[in-house]
Amino acid sequence: MTGDDAGGTAVGTPVGRLVADGPTVSFEFFPPRTEEAAATLRRTIVDLAPLDPSFVSVTYGAGGSTRELTHRLVVDLLADGINPVAHLTAVDHTLDELRSIVAGYTAAGVRNVLALRGDAPAGVDEPVRALEHAVDLVHLVRTVAPADTSVGVAAHPEGHPAATSLADDRRHLAAKLEAADYAVTQFFFAADDYLRLVDDLAALGCTKPVLPGIMPVTNLAQIERFAALSGATFPAWLAERLHAVADDPAAVRAVGVEVATELCATLMDAGAPGLHFYTLNRSTATREVATNLGLAERPDA
Repeated sequence: MTGDDAGGTAVGTPVGRLVADGPTVSFEFFPPRTEEAAATLRRTIVDLAPLDPSFVSVTYGAGGSTRELTHRLVVDLLADGINPVAHLTAVDHTLDELRSIVAGYTAAGVRNVLALRGDAPAGVDEPVRALEHAVDLVHLVRTVAPADTSVGVAAHPEGHPAATSLADDRRHLAAKLEAADYAVTQFFFAADDYLRLVDDLAALGCTKPVLPGIMPVTNLAQIERFAALSGATFPAWLAERLHAVADDPAAVRAVGVEVATELCATLMDAGAPGLHFYTLNRSTATREVATNLGLAERPDA
């Protein structure tokens, strides 16, 4: 991880610069909607602080459904000395709204945006799209934010579910990365899928850093649902191991942590520029993986 002179990552440091100096460790959070959920997230942030994250990203609901919550959490993290990346989706927003959101982050001192096309809000088949593609949002951010703002995009190791072909998906991703600074992948379970993605981009002349997204399995039904929604393959070998211990939550968690640890170790050995953990606003599984990798002291049970 890259740190400032005080030993931590400088608040507001562009992620593109951090990744270039890597390797980085980062986390994704989502805005809490209740006081109880907010308390859980506060504990998670404290628990993960010893890992000295290079940055943390904050998700943005479909059609801006968590717009204010996302903005508040991003600004609060910045005030607390944590380097935030604000997710922003183009769906169901006007151009003026998008420009206003980016300007608001800029005024608050935020220098990191993850630009996403975004899914339609629930129950909306054809949402309004002032911008049709994520790359258009990247360009919009560039026109509003300061030059030192770092813009990331999403990547799908197995291809986006809506892509006409894997080759077409790779070409679109390479075009996004030509405009952006880095990418963060959807979660995946096979290191070869990530390595193939990086090789495919290199063959297209794209060498921008791609951060692998890691989601340790802690709940079998939940991960199966997430995989179905995202289009990620849930490997038969992993399903078999998890279903064999499905009646024992602690055993499911142990398998999930073991598999995530092995995946991270393989990725780091292969030269991945960092690790981005999908925490689901919880800390223990991520800390267990980090401990296994030698990145942190052993967490409490």
